[in-house]
Amino acid sequence: MGKNKPVIIALVNKAYVEGEISMLSLFLESFWLGGENTRYLVNHLLLVTVDQTAFERCKFSRLHCYRLVTDGVDFGGEKLFMSSDFIKMMWRRTLFLGDVLKRSYNFVFTDTDVMWLNNPFLRLSPDENEDMQISSDQLYGDPWFEKNLMNTGFYYVRSNNKTIALFDKWYQMKDNSTYRNMKEQDVLVSLMRNGLFRELGMKVRFLETLYFSGFCEDSRDMNVVCTVHANCCRSLSAKVFDLTVVHQDWRRFKRATAKNETSPTVGYWSGHTGCYNSWRKNSTKKSKIQQKSIKPS
Repeated sequence: MGKNKPVIIALVNKAYVEGEISMLSLFLESFWLGGENTRYLVNHLLLVTVDQTAFERCKFSRLHCYRLVTDGVDFGGEKLFMSSDFIKMMWRRTLFLGDVLKRSYNFVFTDTDVMWLNNPFLRLSPDENEDMQISSDQLYGDPWFEKNLMNTGFYYVRSNNKTIALFDKWYQMKDNSTYRNMKEQDVLVSLMRNGLFRELGMKVRFLETLYFSGFCEDSRDMNVVCTVHANCCRSLSAKVFDLTVVHQDWRRFKRATAKNETSPTVGYWSGHTGCYNSWRKNSTKKSKIQQKSIKPS
């Protein structure tokens, strides 16, 4: 993978590669489902593995694999959202990605619970003055509005002095008492709203959920959607369940499109019931997901 070619980075542990239907298998299958526009992108994917089981599964799948070793920490099991080990793993990811920037690579980082159904590079801005383009749980119309709900599960970042400084400052906050027990995404949001992006002279675009969608806010148009993220979800099993349904929805949509068919279900996303119930079972918080199907525009 050369420095002038797209580099896609994802991180996995044992929990994400095991099971009858694994998160990794769903992630990789989504590139296949996307067709000719996405299948070749697997050649540009670097899979960062944080334990030996994940590394061995990666090599077996004949992917580009990197074994990220963290002394004294076991990242193998499922890291429940906002658990102590989850937060530690997210910070280790941030440090690694900052090192990638220092090697002069531009890259897309993607969680493996993001399904690539169309080529997102066709929807990313080619403007080299934009330092970072990042997904959002909800977009309030203006892609430059710093109160959009940021999600670090998918973003494109250019390597330059500004972004390197950002990642250095971001990681330095890991042990700051102000941010203790906060996940890295929330820390970045806080830094942004306290003016760090402006201080560094950064230009940061929030991506439209029409193209870069998720369970928090479904894309309204399956004809143009590029990625679907299992955000607003608490457990791995719930994500796997609902993303399997996303695959089914996508296959049904593609078959109907090829045959020029219409029906009441074509073009609708199914309700994300697994993720909805993951909050009800494991937390007293109200689910962030509205169970509704949305017609394409």
